[in-house]
Amino acid sequence: MSACKRLLYFVKHRNLWTRVRRNVTTWSPVGAAFNTKTHRRLNLFEKNGGLFGVPELSCPAGFQIATKAALKNTERLLEKACSCPPGVETVESFDQLSDGLCKVADLADFVKVAHPDPEFREAAEKTCIEIGTVVEKLNTNVELCQSLKKLLDNPDIVAQLDPDTRRVAELFMFDFEISGIHLDDKLRKEAVALHVKLLDLNNEFLVGSHLPNRIARSAIPEHLHLQFASEGSFIQVGGLHADSPDDLVREIAYRIYLYPNADLMECLEELLKCRYKLAKLVGYESYGHRALKGTMAKTPETVMSFLQLLTDKLSDRTAKDFKMMRDMKKKLNPRNSDLMPWDHPFLSGVLRAERYNIEPSLYSPYLSLGACMEGLNNLFSQLYGVSLMSEPPSAGEVWSEDVRKLAVVHETEGLLGYIYCDFFHRTDKPHQDCHFTIRGGRWCQETGQYQLPVVVLMLSLPHPTKSAPTLLTPGMMENLFHEMGHAMHSMLGRTRYQHVTGTRCATDFAEVPSILMEYFATDYRVISQFARHYETGQPLPESMVARLCESKKVCGAADTQLQIFYAVLDQIYHGKPQNRSTTDVLKEMQQKFYGLPYTPNTAWQLRFSHLIGYGAKYYSYLMSRAVASMVWKQCFVQDPLNRDMGERYRREMLAHGGAKEPMLMVEGMLQRRPTIEDFVDALVSELNPNFETFIMDSES
Repeated sequence: MSACKRLLYFVKHRNLWTRVRRNVTTWSPVGAAFNTKTHRRLNLFEKNGGLFGVPELSCPAGFQIATKAALKNTERLLEKACSCPPGVETVESFDQLSDGLCKVADLADFVKVAHPDPEFREAAEKTCIEIGTVVEKLNTNVELCQSLKKLLDNPDIVAQLDPDTRRVAELFMFDFEISGIHLDDKLRKEAVALHVKLLDLNNEFLVGSHLPNRIARSAIPEHLHLQFASEGSFIQVGGLHADSPDDLVREIAYRIYLYPNADLMECLEELLKCRYKLAKLVGYESYGHRALKGTMAKTPETVMSFLQLLTDKLSDRTAKDFKMMRDMKKKLNPRNSDLMPWDHPFLSGVLRAERYNIEPSLYSPYLSLGACMEGLNNLFSQLYGVSLMSEPPSAGEVWSEDVRKLAVVHETEGLLGYIYCDFFHRTDKPHQDCHFTIRGGRWCQETGQYQLPVVVLMLSLPHPTKSAPTLLTPGMMENLFHEMGHAMHSMLGRTRYQHVTGTRCATDFAEVPSILMEYFATDYRVISQFARHYETGQPLPESMVARLCESKKVCGAADTQLQIFYAVLDQIYHGKPQNRSTTDVLKEMQQKFYGLPYTPNTAWQLRFSHLIGYGAKYYSYLMSRAVASMVWKQCFVQDPLNRDMGERYRREMLAHGGAKEPMLMVEGMLQRRPTIEDFVDALVSELNPNFETFIMDSES
């Protein structure tokens, strides 16, 4: 066909082509907001309203102004909290005090890691340090503590408090106690000194745990040099290269990346000693006992029982998984068939791919970002009567032009809060998916209105191209649903106090709403509502979803056992002093709770950065998954879009934030109190095969 004829043909059939194209790419407003590039008009007359609509934050210097204002307000509220008669007003004053500081500190905490402008990051860092210092002083302010003690020591007044107020008062008192407020002057100063030292040690370990190791280029085979980063005459190894199909690349990466760093080893040993010393000083048996107060597990003994029982129940399956991996390694590399720790992630992936065709590129065309956001919008609308509405941000409100702002609106309650979606890859942006609370929800006695929560969801997705929107792999889609679970926990909570707003709850409960969302993300009745090919409009076939779900069970016992090993290691490190090195502890626990051999001259614990944010609480992922599994099977598996069940879930589990004991929330949802055995059985039953998938596969 000549160029002229082609042009005439196109003009003649243009209406048909446009119509078909429009059907395929007709998105709801929220879908369109994420499937098209943002083109914000430059309005020279629009005033810069500041980050998150905080007027002072139109420039980096504004952080100093916001900090000064917060500290001045703190002085006023401090006086009020110390002088008001014991009662509800005392707790309200404490919460206002906390809220005033958190509104600035939480915002600064986010900006210091996510803002592309180094001047903003630096100003935010200074604010974090300044407010952190004030918080430390407040936690050791005897007069402030006495005003709360007067309240809690009076049984008549305590009896008149509503449950939320009483719990928040007790949580504030716990903060005082772990800072050593009840100690005499000498011991209190020692506790403060340990707190300060731990802040430095935590930071040193966190930074060191992510630094690359290097080795002379001559030490590794020349043909493998291109697999690693070069630095002059050295090769730099910044990760485990766990997905590499080359056994030798994985082994080299494992041995070099995990090679012990003497300074970091000393830092970790000192950090664990200081944590133990501080816990003992303020009256706890160990750091683990202190960290687990108020959680679902409550004690390290319960955690270890849970992990041991889970290990016992999984042992046969784990052995079968390791045998499958050994057989696969023998098949791939007959000359070197010993199964080693660097083989596990790669070989489990190979086995999944061999058994189920789950190549991510087959799924991505059906999972455009806009389609997934439409899916979330539909899901929340059906479960909770909530809509996600895209709103254009004001000048200066967001830190990057590709950040989207969503208003969360309930059909009868109105505006619930705001979610800022920072979804796209950016240089210098942390490569981790996470949820940040910018402002907590609370009832404002002073204004008679509810302070709306504001959160940020941060992902690192590829940008849309000229020819296609952002396309997600199944893993990316699940991560999006997971993080949105955290966001909705913040939005749907309606706590009276910001100290317990949304995700400010026990760590082993905080992951339940996010993990539960992963079940919705892999249920075909939910996926079928939004997963369609971005070019043809074809729905994602049900058999592909079924295969994806079944593939996760391949080597699932071995994968779970690895998580158990990490959780056990975390518990032992935070128990009573071992009087041996952290590496000796690791060797023993690896043999007992994992099974693959320890590699000499490696120290995996120096890469265990979760020891900082999740010290003594790494088990939380497993326990939260057990609860989420039970909630899914008992309440949603029959009908994942049931409005009555969605309302019950909001009422029993999401509405309270941390204002209610976590196990009571679980009990309210399940209508019974689960045992450790129930948690273990829930996790083990997840690995049972679904025979319908085999039938579906054979039919297709």
